[in-house]
Amino acid sequence: MSRRVVTVVAGVLALVLVVGGAVAALSALASSRGDDRGSSPAAPSQAPSREPVGDQPDPGASKSPSPGLDTYYSQTLDWSACGQGNECATLSVPLDYEQPTGETIDLALLKVPAAEPDQRVGSLVVNPGGPGAPGTSYAASAAQVFRDRLTDNFDIVGFDPRGTGESDPVDCLSDTQLDAYVAGDPDPETPAETQAYAEATQRIGAGCVQLSGDLASHVSTVEAARDMDVLRAALGRDRLDYFGASYGTKLGATYAELFPTKVGRFVLDGAVDPTLTNRDLNLQQATGFETALRAYVQNCVDETSSCFLGEDVDTGIAAIKTFTDQVDENPLPTDLDRDLTVGNAFYGIVAPLYNRDYWVVLSQALRSGMGGDGTLLLQLSDLYTSRGADGYTDNSTEANYAINCLDDSSSITAGEVPAQVAEFEAASPTFGAVFAWSLTNCSGVQTKAAALAPTITGAGAAPIVVVGTSRDPATPYQWAVNLAGQLESGVLVSRDGDGHTAYNSGNECIDDTLESYLVDDAVPEDGLEC
Repeated sequence: MSRRVVTVVAGVLALVLVVGGAVAALSALASSRGDDRGSSPAAPSQAPSREPVGDQPDPGASKSPSPGLDTYYSQTLDWSACGQGNECATLSVPLDYEQPTGETIDLALLKVPAAEPDQRVGSLVVNPGGPGAPGTSYAASAAQVFRDRLTDNFDIVGFDPRGTGESDPVDCLSDTQLDAYVAGDPDPETPAETQAYAEATQRIGAGCVQLSGDLASHVSTVEAARDMDVLRAALGRDRLDYFGASYGTKLGATYAELFPTKVGRFVLDGAVDPTLTNRDLNLQQATGFETALRAYVQNCVDETSSCFLGEDVDTGIAAIKTFTDQVDENPLPTDLDRDLTVGNAFYGIVAPLYNRDYWVVLSQALRSGMGGDGTLLLQLSDLYTSRGADGYTDNSTEANYAINCLDDSSSITAGEVPAQVAEFEAASPTFGAVFAWSLTNCSGVQTKAAALAPTITGAGAAPIVVVGTSRDPATPYQWAVNLAGQLESGVLVSRDGDGHTAYNSGNECIDDTLESYLVDDAVPEDGLEC
């Protein structure tokens, strides 16, 4: 569920253009965005500042970790204009790092050049998470995602990780099959529903191998991290400067373990705890989304004289649960070519929980749904899964499955789920059963990773800033605490607030701290609270 935040945010911004009444409210929210501002950051400790790197490569940047990879590490990127002032290129990496002379993958790159070239610090490689989200889209949205201090001083460089976007995308299902997969009941209650759920998990697992071949075994986080080091060399940098959000924090932490001496300025925002078992990850994420939903309902109760969900939080939560149960029984009509099913309703509800600014859109979608029109909730579900009017606009849903299940293929059977439900529903009365059933999702996987995930300590790396938000639904705050503790050079920065990830969310303390670190090497105090 650690999904592509920027894709959802950009999509919701587009959606409100047709939502009508939500436009003015959303604009007001976006302009104020100060309801969770913390205090000014504590005086940071100063690390030696680096001079702007200019365009000359660092000495030794292209030295490869093994002779067989020399060809990849000595690449020169051929940047060309690709619209809106951006530049694009491709990077060649081996499909299998154990067979560097074999098949290759071309990774799509997009660069937004620094707005102030004379102040340029270097290249900031960025990843939005997922796993499965295209990094090129993230970089292309730099003006919305990052504030001026970063876009003035850095070339923002995004890449589509192997198997995603335009980087040899993994394919597992046809669009029709993927529609059914997303729309399916995520909490089966009858034998027929359970059978359909089991068949869907088997179908996607088999499909990845049938449609993608050897690629399905080579889209792991470890391999993507190795690709990032090839990218570092191609950018001419001796150290990698990196901003990773959500799953991007796992990718960054893996890089720090594999290449600790190549770590430059690293921000890991909305951290993932790589030590969690699949069960614990899902249980804690269920709790995170329940916390976010309760915060949303509380806001409705507090901010409106008559909240449409009820007079208190428990009543509001019960109303949402009743609504989804009704959709489960009777899917709602929409203005699109599909009905709103309970699966789509689930995604439509959780998508706006990623960002407090879009709670107003969730309210309008729920109002419409409770009035019998499922159009807005289906549109939100489509945004979450990159479903356009004519099919899927990227492979992020399939890549999310392929990468997650390659990293950790552990799974339980459908018969084992009922024993888990009570604990999951205690953690999340609204979403618990859905997350309990997700423990079976990798049961259909038919391949295994070519590279095993390492234990992550990042020993020998420069300071790595790990950021957590107190009421983050997708990556609970404790995960940031854990990752910062696991990394020998981890520096924990905390934001008190709602929504997924901390940077550029209206908290000046967070923004100033991270920008000072990335631009000036001003390492924040470990444990800073904003």
